[in-house]
Amino acid sequence: MIHPNQPLALSAAKNASTVVVGSPLLAASPASSPAAACCSSQLQQRRAAGPGRRGAGRLAAPRCSTIEQAAGVSSAVTVDRTLTVTATVTVQPPIGVVYAARGIDDLTDLIGKTLLLELVSSELDPRTGKEKETVSAFAHRTMKQDTYEAEFAVPATFGPVGAVLVENEHHREMFVKEICLVTGADDSSAVTFDCNSWVHSKFDNPDRRIFFTVKSYLPAQTPKGIEALRKKELETLRGDGTGERKFFDRVYDYDVYNDLGDPDFKIEHLRPVLGGDEHPYPRRCRTGRPHTEIDPRTEKRRGPVYVPRDEQFSDVKGMTFSATTLRSGLHAMLPALEPLLANQELRFPHFPAIDGLYSVGIPLPAQLAAAGAATATAGGAAASSSTSTNIVGGVIPRLVRMIEDTTDHVLRFDVPEMFERDRFSWFRDEEFARQVLAGVNPICIQLLTEFPIVSKLDPEVYGPPESALTKELLESQIVESVTVEEAMAQRRLFILDYHDVFLPYVHRVRERPETTLYGSRTVFFLTGAGTLSPLAIELARPQSPTRPQWRRAFVHGPDATASWLWKLAKAHVLSHDTGYHQLVSHWLRTHCCVEPYIIAANRQLSRMHPVHRLLHPHFRYTMEINALARESLINADGIIEESFWPGRYAMELSSVAYAATWRFDAEALPEDLVRRGLAVRQEDGELELTIKDYPYANDGLLVWNSIKQWASDYIDFYYKSDEEVACDEEVRAWWEEVRTKGHADKKDEPWWPAVDTRDGLIGVLTTIMWVTSGHHAAVNFGQYHYGGYFPNRPTVMRKKMPVEENKEEEMKKFMEMPEHVLLDTMPSKMQAITIMATLDILSSHSPDEEYMGEHAEPAWLAEPRVKAAFERFAGRMKEIEGIVDERNNDPELRNRCGAGIVPYELLKPFSTPGVTGRGIPNSISI
Repeated sequence: MIHPNQPLALSAAKNASTVVVGSPLLAASPASSPAAACCSSQLQQRRAAGPGRRGAGRLAAPRCSTIEQAAGVSSAVTVDRTLTVTATVTVQPPIGVVYAARGIDDLTDLIGKTLLLELVSSELDPRTGKEKETVSAFAHRTMKQDTYEAEFAVPATFGPVGAVLVENEHHREMFVKEICLVTGADDSSAVTFDCNSWVHSKFDNPDRRIFFTVKSYLPAQTPKGIEALRKKELETLRGDGTGERKFFDRVYDYDVYNDLGDPDFKIEHLRPVLGGDEHPYPRRCRTGRPHTEIDPRTEKRRGPVYVPRDEQFSDVKGMTFSATTLRSGLHAMLPALEPLLANQELRFPHFPAIDGLYSVGIPLPAQLAAAGAATATAGGAAASSSTSTNIVGGVIPRLVRMIEDTTDHVLRFDVPEMFERDRFSWFRDEEFARQVLAGVNPICIQLLTEFPIVSKLDPEVYGPPESALTKELLESQIVESVTVEEAMAQRRLFILDYHDVFLPYVHRVRERPETTLYGSRTVFFLTGAGTLSPLAIELARPQSPTRPQWRRAFVHGPDATASWLWKLAKAHVLSHDTGYHQLVSHWLRTHCCVEPYIIAANRQLSRMHPVHRLLHPHFRYTMEINALARESLINADGIIEESFWPGRYAMELSSVAYAATWRFDAEALPEDLVRRGLAVRQEDGELELTIKDYPYANDGLLVWNSIKQWASDYIDFYYKSDEEVACDEEVRAWWEEVRTKGHADKKDEPWWPAVDTRDGLIGVLTTIMWVTSGHHAAVNFGQYHYGGYFPNRPTVMRKKMPVEENKEEEMKKFMEMPEHVLLDTMPSKMQAITIMATLDILSSHSPDEEYMGEHAEPAWLAEPRVKAAFERFAGRMKEIEGIVDERNNDPELRNRCGAGIVPYELLKPFSTPGVTGRGIPNSISI
C-alpha cells in the first residue's frame, strides 16, 4: 500500500499531564535529557538533515510555552511520564480459507488477543548501555473490517520506535499489510510500518516477526537499539542449511537443480544434476526434501515446491494464474483431448486446418465442456478438484467458447496479432529477417567478423570444420555489387549461429521419435533501406561411426524446387531459434540467473537496507514462478520436453549455453550490443548502433538509460562517497555470495564487476533491474503474438530435409506435394495445441502486475529526494511510451512500420491485463 504522505514522527499525547516538550517516542536523541538540550539537539539534527529531508528520523517540532520559546529554554522532562500510543494493524484475510481451528481463532479475536505487538526503541538505555525494555500490548479486532487495534502506555523516555515485533495468536497465518502508530489522538503524529508480509502462527513457529521502520539505513547508520534485531532477522532468513522447509518458512538457501526428474517413479525420468563441474549452472532455492532411492543425488518430487512464504503469489495473482496454471490445467486437459485427436491425422492436413484453430476450434469432449461452462460462467475461477472434469473453463477460460445457439463448447484460440495483420507474412523472407531484430528473440543476431566461417568443434568427432557458406555463394546472393570482404568491412554481414551449440546434440535428439535436428548458420545482409536480407542457410549433421558428415547450403533459388527447399530450411532455423529462445534467452538468462540475486539479497541485505528496498520490486513472484516451472514446465516429460525439439536434453543444453556464453557484465544491454557487434562505443562513451533501425536496441537503450539514471539518483542519495560503498558490509557480503554461491561455477571468472564504488554498484544494480524488467519483457510478452501461429515459430521439426539422404520415396513426395512435406515436418496437432495454450498463458499480464515507474515503495516516498527521483523516473517511462508510438508510425523505420507489420511494442512500459504484447513489469512474474 502506497502512502503519498508518510510523516515519520510521533508528537506527544495532547492529554499529557505535564507540559510536553517534544515527542520522546520519535526524538533523535535520548528524551531523558533536559528539554532545552533535547530541543537544541533536535534543531541541530534538522539543520544537518537539510530543509527538505524527512524519514523515520524526522523530528516533531519542539513544543515550548510562549515565554520559554522567547527565552530559548524549556522545562525538564518528567522521567516517569507515559504517552498513550495506539497501533492500528491492517490485515488482508486469505480468500476462501476454512480450517479446523477457525472457531478457536474467532474466540481469540473475541477476547481481544489476536496479535501481540511489541514496540522496540531505536535507542539504548543510557544507564545500562543495553537495549531498552520493549512495550507490549495485544491487538483486538475492531468494528472496521480487517483492522486490529492495540493501545500502549509508553514511557516518555522511550525514544524513536525503530521496529515492531508481531506474534500471531491465531492457528493460521495472517497477512499484515501495515501497522500505524499514533500518539494520543494526534493523527498528524502517525508513523506507518509497511509490512506486506505473512505472519506465521505462533503454533508453527514461536519466533516473533520483525518489522522495521520505513526509514532506510546503511549498516553503519543503524540505530543502536535495533542493531541486534537487524542481524537477528538476517540470521533467521539464512537458516542453518538443514531440514526440510515448511510452507510457512522464510528461509533462503542454495541448492543445485537436482529436482527435475523422479527416477523412483520412472527410471526414464532420471536427469543430470545441473550445478557443479560436470554441468555448470546457477543455483536455486533449497527445499530440503529427501533424495530418491535410485539416485541419491536427485531430490524427491513430492508435494508443492517450497518457496519462501513472502515470495509466493498474492491471492489475486494466485487466482489469476491458477485459472490458467500449467500445473493443474494443461496436464489434465491435454490428455483428455488426446483420444479425440487420435482419431484424426497426426499432422494438420492443410494450412486452412491450422487457421481453423482460431475460427472453428476443437470440439471438447462432453465432460470437459460441461465443466468448462460452469467455471467459465463463474468468471474463470479455478476449481479445487484435480480431476479433468473441472479443468477446461478453470484452466484456460479465455480459450473456451460456447458455440452459438448450442450448449456445445470448443477450444478456440485468439488470433495472434501477426497472423491477424498479415496471414502470409510468416512465409516471406522479409518477415523472417525482420523478426531477428524486432521479434520475440532479438538478442542472438551477431555481426559476422570472421570469414571463412569455421567450426570450433573437434573435427575428429564432428567432421571437417569448414562451412558450406562460401564466398562465391554469399556474393551470388548479395543484391549489391560488393564482395564479402567489402560487406564485412562496412559491417553489413550478420549471422544467426546455432551450429556449434547444437551440433553435439544432433544424433541424440534424432533418437527421439518424430524429431530431428541440425546445426545451422544463417547469414544476413544489411540493405541500403536498413532492413536485413537473408542470403543463405547452412544445415549440418555431424559424422557418426556409420555415416560421414553431411552439410548443405540453401538459398532462395530461381526455381520451385530450390524455393521449397529454402522454405524448409527456414523452418528448421526458426525451430532452432525458438528452442534457443525458450531455453537460453528466456529461461536461463532471466528466470534462472536472477534467482541467486534474490536468495543472496534476502540472506545478506537487511530489509532496512536501501539496496534491498531498491531491488525488492524487481524480485516479486520470480521464485514462485521458477518453482512452478520446475514442477511442470522444464521437468522430465514436462511441457518443454514434450513439445520442444531438445526433449530430455533441454535443460542440459541450457547448462552448456551457461558454461559457454553467460557472463554477468555482458547482461548489461550496452555491453551485450557491443559484444555481438551490434553497437560500437564511441570515444565519448556513447553507443553507435550498427543497424540504425534495430527496434529492440533502440527502445531498450531508452529503458536502460532511464533505469540507470534512477539507480544513480537513488544510490547517490544514500552513499555520499565511494568509501561508504566500500565499507558497506552487507552489500559486500551480498555480492560475494552472488558470485561464490549463487553462481558458484563461475566464481573465479575475471569479468565479475566490483561493487566498491558508487559507479560500480550502480552498474550492477542497473544490470539486475534491466534483466528483470526490460530484457524479460522483450523475450516473454510477445510469445503468443509471434508463436501463437506455430508455423512462424515451430517448436519441433519432425522430418529431415528430403535432400539429406535423397531417398526416392521422400524425394518423390517432396516433388509432388511440397506443402504436405512442410506440414509433416512441423509440430503435430497435440504438440501445437500444447504449445499454443502454454504461450497464451506465458504471454499474459496479471491484473496485479506492477509496471516500471508505476508503483513507488513506501520507503521511497518517505524521503523527499528519493520520491522526486522516482517521479522523474516515472515521467521518463511515460515519455518512452510516446517515443515508441512515434517510432512505430515512422515509415522510414521499416523494421517496425509497414504494411501488415506488427508494431514493436514489447518495450512499451505500460499495459492492461491479458495478452497485449506490451508492458514492462518490474519483475519476472510469469
